[in-house]
Formats: sequence, C-alpha cells, structure tokens
Amino acid sequence: MVKQSIFGRIAQLAKANINALLDQAEDPQKMLDQMVRDYSNNIAEAESAVAQTIGNLRMLQDDYNEDLATARDWGNKALAASRQADKYRTAGNTADAEKFDNLAKVAIQRQIAAENEAKGAEPTIASQTEIVEKLKTGLNQMKSKLNELQSKRDELIARAKTAQAQLQVHDAIKSIDILDPTSEVSRFEEKVRREEAKVRGANELAASSLDAQFESLEDLGEQTEVEARLAALKAGNAPSPASLESGQ
Repeated sequence: MVKQSIFGRIAQLAKANINALLDQAEDPQKMLDQMVRDYSNNIAEAESAVAQTIGNLRMLQDDYNEDLATARDWGNKALAASRQADKYRTAGNTADAEKFDNLAKVAIQRQIAAENEAKGAEPTIASQTEIVEKLKTGLNQMKSKLNELQSKRDELIARAKTAQAQLQVHDAIKSIDILDPTSEVSRFEEKVRREEAKVRGANELAASSLDAQFESLEDLGEQTEVEARLAALKAGNAPSPASLESGQ
C-alpha cells in the first residue's frame, strides 16, 4: 500500500503518451524540459517518502534490539538473583533464599515480557524490510528512467534542430529553383546571340552593298565603251571587226 501510494503518480507519468504531448506542444523542447522537471520533482517526493519509510523501519529495529537487550539484562538479573538465593539456602538462610528466588522470578517474568515484545515485532520488521527493499529498487528504476528521459530529450532536441536545419536548406533550394540563376544566364545568352546575329546581318548587308558597287562600276565601264563606239561611228572611225578581235 505504501509502495503504491508513493509510485502512483510516477506510474501515470511513465504511461503518458509522450508523442501526443509533443504533437500538442508549441515548443517540444519546453515540453520535454517540463517533463524532466516534473519527473525530477516526483523522484524527490518519492525519495522523501522512502527515507521516511526507512526511518520508521530503523525505529522498529531499534525498539526490537532494545527489547532483546532488556530481555538479556533481565535474564542476567534473574541468574544473579537465583545464585544469591542458592548461596543463602546453602548457608541455611531460608528467608533470604526465598526472597532472592522471588526476585529471580520477577526478573524472569520481565525477561519473558521483553522477549515477547521483540518476537511480536519480528513480522512487522520483516514486512517493512521487504517494503523498503522494493521501494529502493523502485526508486533506482525511477532514476534510471529519468536518465533515459534526459537522454531522449537531448536526442529529440538534436534531431529537431537537424530537421529544422534541413528544412531551411530545403527552403533555400526551393527559392533557388523559383529564381533559377541559370534562367537569367540563358536570357543573357539569348541576348548575346541576337546581338551576334545582328552583327552578322550587318556584315552581310555591307557585303551585298559592296558587291552592288562593283557591279555598278562594271555597268559604268560597259556604258562608257558603248558611248565611245557610238561616237566613233558618228565620226566615221568605226573600228573594224579585225581590230576588235585583236583588241586594238
């Protein structure tokens, strides 16, 4: 009953759905810290109760040892009185012999009473000793659970921070995807290509203009020859076919 009352709240805390509590918590780290504090406080209360139970057991044991010591003391007194009675009886002093025999009987009665007190306390002491041992074991288990909880708290907080860092990296990558710098480079490259094409077009245009100029010069030369021949015809100096063939 004592053990159940001490560890009742601890058992409820140990059976709590930690995952559900963490899901409902706005700040899991604060929630875990609070759980560690609560568990530590419950352990402190349990330690106090266990210490009180151990103290009560030690009092019972002290009383038990005192009863045994009292029984031994009355036994020694009974023996001393009996020996004194025997001495008086040997000396022929019957009255004093009876007196010390009666004292021995009283001492024996006190001895029996003390032994009965000690014997009556033995079951209680045995029961309380068993309870104390169970309480000590339970308390050690609670402390072990607290260490596990603290380790789990550190692990979960580290995992949460890692997840948060990964999420930040993921968000950064998404931002890069949305504002892809390579698309800007592609647009710049397209602009350069258009500029290059424009230059090529200008070069081709310039080349075509130069060809046209040369063609104009050729046309002008042919027209000049036509005009010269016409003038020669009018002057009666038309070149002969032979001279034309010889290039003269």
